[in-house]
Amino acid sequence: MKDPTKRRHILCVASNFPRWKGDSTTPFVLHLAQDLQKLGWEITVLAPHAPGTQSNETLDGVRIKRFRYLWPERLETVCYHGGMLVNLRNNPFDYIKIFPFLLLETFNIIRELLTQQYSLLHTHCLLPQGFTGVIANLICKIPHITTIHGSDIFALRNPLFLLCKRFTLKHVDATTVNSSVAEHATQELLSKPLRILRRIPMGVAQTLAVPRSTSAKLRNRYRRGNGPLIIFVGRLVMEKGVDDLLKAIGLLIPKLPDITAIIIGEGQDKLLFSSLAEKLGIANQVSFPGWVTAEELPSWYQAADIFVGPSKRSPEGWIEAQGLTFIEALMAGIPVIATRSGGIIDSIHHEETGLLVNENAPEEIAAAMERIHTDKNLTQQLITKGKTLAANNFSRQSSAASFSALFDEVLKNRCPTP
Repeated sequence: MKDPTKRRHILCVASNFPRWKGDSTTPFVLHLAQDLQKLGWEITVLAPHAPGTQSNETLDGVRIKRFRYLWPERLETVCYHGGMLVNLRNNPFDYIKIFPFLLLETFNIIRELLTQQYSLLHTHCLLPQGFTGVIANLICKIPHITTIHGSDIFALRNPLFLLCKRFTLKHVDATTVNSSVAEHATQELLSKPLRILRRIPMGVAQTLAVPRSTSAKLRNRYRRGNGPLIIFVGRLVMEKGVDDLLKAIGLLIPKLPDITAIIIGEGQDKLLFSSLAEKLGIANQVSFPGWVTAEELPSWYQAADIFVGPSKRSPEGWIEAQGLTFIEALMAGIPVIATRSGGIIDSIHHEETGLLVNENAPEEIAAAMERIHTDKNLTQQLITKGKTLAANNFSRQSSAASFSALFDEVLKNRCPTP
């Protein structure tokens, strides 16, 4: 009889996944799939369709299937563009699209599991993928691991959503979280310990050496005089705190008139932030180049003097569960300023690997930027310790190895050797 633990085909289900080559939508899900394939797992990703995407393709070596949930495709707006919570907040009409989304996601999970030879189901996010995976598994009976990324555990706190979360956690074989704060929030949901709960951060690629000429060109283009060049990377939505960064720059202008900033990313609040820069009188010192590819990003980090990520709690309860861009900045070797928010504190330790400030505190951000700009000894210490911590604790290789070991453990538990 064939040993079921030897089958190594995983169905990975996610609500956000790169829509095409070079897309910056949740690249860490793609990276994990690529790294697991290097360890001998075969990965098929199931994700929602979106306008302009293909239904079936192989993207950077990973097979991806995208399911339709509304017709015509221009109505498929529940996911992507900042994520489901942001889309629902900005367009309440999308709430009526949730039912067909859940129904067709569940149907497509069932169809995949019944028609293909999978050994594991791996769902990204407790809601909705973890929940729809559990419903599908009432029929398919396959080992199921769910990964909590942040918004799925911190937001969606009404009684119905809490009931769905508890139901999901009770019926999966294992749960992973990406930070200490997500681990604590998950444990609080249930009165009894989970079967298996592991903290496995999403991994970040170590920054390869980039040509100095490339970063130098960017630095010459965006920097003024001897002023610091600030960089932000992320979704341009209010909870990322870009407004606080812009206000902090405005506060520093009298002391550092040549300060400039690059705001990399896209999102629903981009125009709001651009308008705020105009209102503060700093529009000529702040640039919004949009998204850049993962391959180009290290050059942008290394062109800058300081990375600032002032994330804060959203009205729905979202907080930064891990903060991959903070770790990318550490890997790239630039000092980091971050808020004492969510799982950021797992990687940014105050005055060791970065400087921490409170949420909604532009004056603290301004003081931290000035301190790093003027204290070169502190800057070098933050860079050295930050790179070491990032390389030791948050590499893509260690993340994939931890997931692979967990998958093997779950398979052995469900299919014990006689």
